[in-house]
Amino acid sequence: MQRDVFFVTLPGALALDLTGPAETLRLSGQFRLHYISPLQEVELTTGLVVSRLKPLPDDMPDGSILVVPGVSNSQTQFDTPPAQAVRDWLKTQKTAIEGARLQLVCICSGSLLAGMAGLLDGYQCTSHHEVIPRLRQQVPAALVKDNRIFVEDRSILTSAGITAGIDLALYLITRHHGPQAALDVAREMVVYFRRGGEDPQLSPWLQHRNHLHPAIHRAQNVISADPESAWQVEDIAAKAHISSRHLTRLFRQYLGISVRDYHEQLRIAVARQRMQQGFGLEKAALAAGFSSGRQLRRALQRWQQS
Repeated sequence: MQRDVFFVTLPGALALDLTGPAETLRLSGQFRLHYISPLQEVELTTGLVVSRLKPLPDDMPDGSILVVPGVSNSQTQFDTPPAQAVRDWLKTQKTAIEGARLQLVCICSGSLLAGMAGLLDGYQCTSHHEVIPRLRQQVPAALVKDNRIFVEDRSILTSAGITAGIDLALYLITRHHGPQAALDVAREMVVYFRRGGEDPQLSPWLQHRNHLHPAIHRAQNVISADPESAWQVEDIAAKAHISSRHLTRLFRQYLGISVRDYHEQLRIAVARQRMQQGFGLEKAALAAGFSSGRQLRRALQRWQQS
């Protein structure tokens, strides 16, 4: 079942803030996109005119995602009748957001508009580095974080903007449909992965995917599809249709780590996910493919020191 995503579309919206996340989500095939506005058409920063916009809805289906992109000049463009209409409408969505029936996603200066509507009070959040001082000044109750690609706090996600919106959209795909779905989209888009400051679990699945070598991707797909298994390099290489010696060389050349190290990082990620679900250390270790909790502790120490 597709999840509904509503993009608030204002005059002067940054084209990439809107189209970057929208295209990313569309490529996954798991989201149904809607474009809403107090106006019937608006002009984006690139001069592209977006028309046939739907009115701001009174309500949205439970589980929907509401995206508020940034604008090119938030000092003036958020002080207009359309922006005021959106701000007033956002206030009506506060209960649904706080009750987690609606997920709020702010791109770039969209955080400022949401904050002005009172939606970020008491929430950790971020924005584009040029917007952060005004966000702190105009929304003093928000817990603003510097130097973050994106921040997640309960049902609200905020990003630094521009290309960071794509990072955030990939995270949404990972969150709702799993890492492999996000990997498939990212490979099609040929994007470089970055890590969100509030999401340490994203890195092991995506960090080493910023290359174009098909044999390595095949090997990574094999491991990531079943990281709990006791994979041998020879077995992975066979499934990737390459020799084990050549696969080992390629991992070192393109990723800077060994096949075994990559496998171990994914196992650690699985173990941490299990512990977050309430598993004890020993049970989480076994669920992730480690022989014991002791082996998991050693692996954790090894990567903390590296």
